[in-house]
Amino acid sequence: MTEHVRITDEPGGVRLVRLARPEKKNALTGAMYDAMREALEAADRDGSGVGAVVFSGAEGVFTAGNDIADFVARAERSFGEAPSLRFIRQLAVTRTPMVAAVDGLAVGVGTTLTLHCDLVYVAPAATFRMPFVDLGLVPEAASSYLLPRRVGVPKATELLLLGEAYGADEAVRLGLANAVVPADALLEHALAQGAKLAAKPPQALAAARRLIRGDRDAVRAAMDAEAEAFDAALRSEEAQEAFRRFLSRGAAPKGAATKAAQ
Repeated sequence: MTEHVRITDEPGGVRLVRLARPEKKNALTGAMYDAMREALEAADRDGSGVGAVVFSGAEGVFTAGNDIADFVARAERSFGEAPSLRFIRQLAVTRTPMVAAVDGLAVGVGTTLTLHCDLVYVAPAATFRMPFVDLGLVPEAASSYLLPRRVGVPKATELLLLGEAYGADEAVRLGLANAVVPADALLEHALAQGAKLAAKPPQALAAARRLIRGDRDAVRAAMDAEAEAFDAALRSEEAQEAFRRFLSRGAAPKGAATKAAQ
């Protein structure tokens, strides 16, 4: 567990997983990934009493993505067992419905995480971005598989290769979010929707969810293919140079969201 992920069980059988590292715009460390994964695993256990999980950020930010220094240090040891990859793989198999409440920055995994959520609600200031290529990396969390099926190949190519940001209204228009909700009501709304899911007949809900989400084997296969490519990219000179520039607080790669990750 880590103080930077606050996990509480709310009324109505909803587990709230709140990212709370505002001084770093909720940038994710290995310990934070482990805490989120453990929260999902625990929610899936029989008798947990948890019928839905809600992800949220803190102080007007969802997450700026990976804490680059922490991520590089861990990935250099063994990317295959990196906490980020273990969390991503858990997203594909979690049986408990997941809801995202996104305000402010949602960079990298902050965006790809939402592709696995059953419901996504966004504040007007929500901004999504997947700058993997700008950092010398490749897409992750099965985004290379899921995103083209959600928004079409041309738009997915634009979002993943150009890495340009899109806002709350565009997320709803593309079908990547359910609704824009005022920031001061966002978390309450997400928790209420999670409670509605938790109150449904569990077997029928689980069966419907499996049908909607489709072939999980294909999602896991995409994650494995991405992980192999990500591992190779991570060791490339392109990525190493991008990380060096970020860690030295020098000029960021063009289009990268490095400032957002600070």
